[in-house]
Amino acid sequence: MDNLINNIVSITILAFLLITFLQSGLDKVLDWKGNLSWLKEHFSKTFMGGMVPLLLGVVLVLEIITSIYCILGIYQLISENIIDNAILAMFLSCATLLLLLFGQRVAKDYPGALTITCYFIVAIFGLYVTTI
Repeated sequence: MDNLINNIVSITILAFLLITFLQSGLDKVLDWKGNLSWLKEHFSKTFMGGMVPLLLGVVLVLEIITSIYCILGIYQLISENIIDNAILAMFLSCATLLLLLFGQRVAKDYPGALTITCYFIVAIFGLYVTTI
């Protein structure tokens, strides 16, 4: 119980990121065609237009890996007070969100980029809290 209380902020942020990336990854798996169609249109006028299937696959893999590390991070913080996987989960979250932000900026979807920025603030705060 002490580990839970001592790491409650990190665990809560990891849970937030887990929900975010697991849901997003599952949505891509369950509706690949719909996501691909929307993203092809979204990036049609950019240099990334022809790479959408590859980039969607990369983002999907990153989201699933990030979700796994969030689960491992939560488990290890509670059970053993080990922060390694929590830090990796937070960093992967930040890296994935930066890639998504880059895509939104390239597509000139500034409201979408702002939304990603809100998630990034949570992730970078989680990285900070976990490493201090």
